[in-house]
Amino acid sequence: MQTRILGRTGAEVARLGFGAMELRGRRIWNGRPVTNRQAETILNAVLDSGIDVIDTSYDYGESEEAIGMFIASRRREYYLATKCGCTVVYRGAHDETPHIWTKSNLLHNLETSLKRLKTDCIDIWQLHNPTVDDVEHNNLLEVMDRARSQGKVRWLGISTTLPEIETFLTWDCFDVFQIPYSAFQMEHDEAISKAAHAGCGTLIRGALAQGQPGISYRGQRQRWLPWHKANLDELRSPNETPTQFLLRFALAHPDIHTLLVGTLNPDHLAEDLKAVEEGPLFQDVYREVKRRLEEVAHGVSRV
Repeated sequence: MQTRILGRTGAEVARLGFGAMELRGRRIWNGRPVTNRQAETILNAVLDSGIDVIDTSYDYGESEEAIGMFIASRRREYYLATKCGCTVVYRGAHDETPHIWTKSNLLHNLETSLKRLKTDCIDIWQLHNPTVDDVEHNNLLEVMDRARSQGKVRWLGISTTLPEIETFLTWDCFDVFQIPYSAFQMEHDEAISKAAHAGCGTLIRGALAQGQPGISYRGQRQRWLPWHKANLDELRSPNETPTQFLLRFALAHPDIHTLLVGTLNPDHLAEDLKAVEEGPLFQDVYREVKRRLEEVAHGVSRV
């Protein structure tokens, strides 16, 4: 497994990380049912493969409990990231996960996560998509700093997007930024580089654009239209799947440290690992993909 240094944390991490939202169960965001056997199998397969970053959240349903139940005994093998500021309110077949940005809620999240995950320290404790005002007006950094001084967390992180990320970077207080990026969502291209050049670690979510092209997945069929309009199939290597191509595209960004990919299927994990082993797209192909998708954004189609 190829590795990168995760910014100023100094941690050497695998290029592929595991996003554990798929372990949330059916009660959260219309997730799929997950059996204990499925969770145990995929989590151990993840660690056996050499993946050493696992990302979860307080509001990912059963995810934290599964990690604690099935791989707490292997805790030294992975860096553990989770998120705070979260709540979970179930309402019938649907649910809402509002965020509450108070000291008491952050500390509740932390203590609950530590208990669920069966650990005494979170490696990367992340604010879960707050606004700048949320952080400033509630003195959230003081809460996080105190938790770090108590040894309950090692590094401070934030899951965020534009435009907030621009302000958060100027504060120089977060060790790790979790940012969305894929061939179909390139607006954070420069922000990722700014974060890395500032010495921060970059965890990337959403690189696979949620599913295969042509398949309706949670209403995401439209998201794959640029793939067809840009005729990206002709740029793929023989026997390479579209999702493998997208992984290799994201890996080609010079300032991405780790890609977070989630699955319950060991075969899909194996496909992802094969893509990482193949390595990033060559830079000329990477630039061509970006050029074609930019044309599509301006109404030019190759179909």
